[in-house]
Amino acid sequence: MDKNKEIAIKEIEDKESLIVEVSDKIWDYAELSLDEYKSCELYCSIMEKEGFEVRKGISGIATAFMASFGSGKPVIGVLAEYDALSGIPKCDVYKKEHLDVKKLENSITSKSSAHGCGHNLLGAGAMAAALGIKKYLEESHHKGTVILYGCPGEEGCASKAFFARDGYWNKLDAALTWHPADCNEVVTGSSNSCIQVKYTFKGISSHASASPDKGRSALDAVELMNIGVQFLREHMSDKARVHYAITDAGGVSPNVVQSRAEVLYMVRSNHVKEALELQKRVDDIAKGAALMTETSYERTFIDGMSDTVTNRTLEKVAYSNFEELGVPQHTEDELLTAKEIAGTYESREKTPGIGSDFDESYAEVALKLRKENESYMNDFLLPHFTGNAFEAASTDVGDVSYNCPTVQIHVASWPNGCPGHSWQNVACGGSSIGHKAAVHAGKVLAATAIDLFEDEELIKNALSEFKERTKDGYNCPIPEKAVAKL
Repeated sequence: MDKNKEIAIKEIEDKESLIVEVSDKIWDYAELSLDEYKSCELYCSIMEKEGFEVRKGISGIATAFMASFGSGKPVIGVLAEYDALSGIPKCDVYKKEHLDVKKLENSITSKSSAHGCGHNLLGAGAMAAALGIKKYLEESHHKGTVILYGCPGEEGCASKAFFARDGYWNKLDAALTWHPADCNEVVTGSSNSCIQVKYTFKGISSHASASPDKGRSALDAVELMNIGVQFLREHMSDKARVHYAITDAGGVSPNVVQSRAEVLYMVRSNHVKEALELQKRVDDIAKGAALMTETSYERTFIDGMSDTVTNRTLEKVAYSNFEELGVPQHTEDELLTAKEIAGTYESREKTPGIGSDFDESYAEVALKLRKENESYMNDFLLPHFTGNAFEAASTDVGDVSYNCPTVQIHVASWPNGCPGHSWQNVACGGSSIGHKAAVHAGKVLAATAIDLFEDEELIKNALSEFKERTKDGYNCPIPEKAVAKL
């Protein structure tokens, strides 16, 4: 391996206990979106001790931060997330009784929260990369800057989109990130953009039987809005989705006309411009529902995020480093644990990889690799998929990718086919399986960054491709005066 990369890799290996400690502490904190105060403080404290210049509260978000080291260009950003999810039990694989599915389901309460998406690993792995890059900059005396971005609320407020609105990403030459997954691959293709808006209807309460004519039902307005959106679904793009949740039905007394009701809508479409257009149609339906029921309503913007923009130039660099570094290897005990966890869900035999859903020949190769592996942990690197791909899920990494060249990798952090946002993910994220993934992700990202620092042509090519792919401009889904909140 290149001498400069060896410097970064050794630093990450030397700091492995710190990386694991951070991951485990944040796993235990399990703080929800925009409530990640302990997690944020932990990162800021460590990065300051490690010699980074730390700035807290960016974009007006208390649990957001950026930690910088170095000077001049190129400027490479590494993205960290650390929010948990509600409604998931905290499961520790080292306590085998916790693998009792019925016990786990019965343990869930309204206050349950856990890292069902592995963001404790994601943040720790991103931190590892930043530490490795810093060591390289120190030892090589190379010009350049590395910035670790603490991005809270990925599950609830899309902080990266707020950062995009405020111009943080367009100052970068490249952004690097990763996500825990069930396989090892370089991420490619686009995702859905997404906008969330809350509608609060206000009417007039009244006795539902004695004086119904005096009442104006806010709940009726919510129901009529839902009906209107139902008819809209026939007249929107096949790739678009509109979801909703009634968050306040106005009370539990059927003989009282509900004077208040609230519904939360999530509008998705392949491209953010389309999502913004579709959102306007949903707004009009809310207005119509209020007119029909003689109620009023308040529209509250919650969050928005864009689709992802591919950058093949960066993908190739990341893949080359992934090939050179290999993938995490697991012990017999870890493989037995993975097998036990895989036995708790049905999708354990699925064919891994983003490309498998879009290319039959790619899927054949991926399935062959999985079967040859003879394990539910996918301890191999999938081929680099260069076809067209689309994931229906949404991520605020999309807003980063509309503002600078961006690349993301997946590192196997749980068994094949493991369902997203699940207790199985939580269990692996607090185990040595997850720890290995975080450390390895840090190595791949650090090595990728070093190639960019050392080769100006790579950055020029990545920027040229970026400009071509984003030539129609960026439609920011975050209104100018919006404030990040749940």
